[in-house]
Amino acid sequence: MSLDPRGSLYLLPNTLGDTAPDSVIAGKVLNRARSLDYIIAEDPKAARAFLKRIGSTRALQGIRVDRLDHNTPPRDVPLLLEPVLAGRDAGLLSEAGLPSIADPGATLVRLAHEKGVRVVPLSGPSSILLALCASGLDGQHFAFHGYLPVRQAHLATKLKELERQSRRESQTQIFIETPYRNETTLAVMLHALSDSTLVCVATDLTLESEMVKTRSVAAWRGNTLPLKGRPTVFLFLA
Repeated sequence: MSLDPRGSLYLLPNTLGDTAPDSVIAGKVLNRARSLDYIIAEDPKAARAFLKRIGSTRALQGIRVDRLDHNTPPRDVPLLLEPVLAGRDAGLLSEAGLPSIADPGATLVRLAHEKGVRVVPLSGPSSILLALCASGLDGQHFAFHGYLPVRQAHLATKLKELERQSRRESQTQIFIETPYRNETTLAVMLHALSDSTLVCVATDLTLESEMVKTRSVAAWRGNTLPLKGRPTVFLFLA
């Protein structure tokens, strides 16, 4: 029986900000990341900086780093997998946290499954799951919605719709926002949601400035926090 000639696709965790990789990522996982000479990443420059930070055992100039982001044409995704099909192991690296979650890497992972490539998820920090763990909200029933509408009127309508769903299904609702819009988003939440709805704001997770607070909408009013420019996950439960 011949061995499978295909390589493996390793899903590499990244830090959530400017923190030491070995403080949030297991040594065994870092060792795997250090050994790879083919990386697929949203930002090749940032990926090379990550490889330098973790002390790659490969010469950086000899590591192939290809881009996969929201602008990558679907027709180009199979090209990224060709070295793996030819026997080369690859690492898929997100800008922060775990790849394929709120991340364009999912398209490559799906194709890997279609082509019979072994996909290996490696554990590391996920802002979404860390926020849910620390929120005190329902961790049995939850939904992640990515980014909600930008326009305030549309955002308010969507929040009310999700609040009804949360109340009906006892479901924690989770979403993220571009950091510079955090404060506006929280203000819309406090206007659109019911006084008794519980809202959690989880900011700068795993960093020294980390903050996680859960309060009712009524308690949040008049007690908001400086969030502009800080990576934040929002959660609520009606």
